[in-house]
Amino acid sequence: MRYPIIIHPNDKLRKPSKRVTEITDELLALLDDLHETMIAHDGIGIAAPQVGKNIQVALVEVDEGDLFELINPEIISAKGESIDVEGCLSIPHTYGTVKRADELVVRYYDREGDEMEVEAYGYLARAFQHEIDHLQGKLFIDQMIEPIAEEDLEKYMEEHLDD
Repeated sequence: MRYPIIIHPNDKLRKPSKRVTEITDELLALLDDLHETMIAHDGIGIAAPQVGKNIQVALVEVDEGDLFELINPEIISAKGESIDVEGCLSIPHTYGTVKRADELVVRYYDREGDEMEVEAYGYLARAFQHEIDHLQGKLFIDQMIEPIAEEDLEKYMEEHLDD
């Protein structure tokens, strides 16, 4: 099932999410539905609060076929920093630069309930941080350094390709 995306401003996007306490059939269905919703909206990540679910669940798929289903994710280490452009399904037509860590280790549970750890670098690390922020009620606009108009986005990306 494809969910509608909750659009900012909406209080549901600002509430810290509750930890998942057990893997249920409903949770597994939500993971599948979140993936379908993310793909339908041409996203690379989505968090449960963006569809009105107040639980610590997020998906990230930077490279097609390499899907991370994150249950109760937490960043256990972060190094370095970089500034890059971000956007968000819940804040359409809004883009801007955000400073994030370059390298992360994220601990989470997968759909089988197994504890996992993943090392992430660059764009993947950025995507994890963006989605984990959603689970804490934070939006990228809270940290935005420089807004970038939608019509200037392609030019900005070309100019900063080597950054």
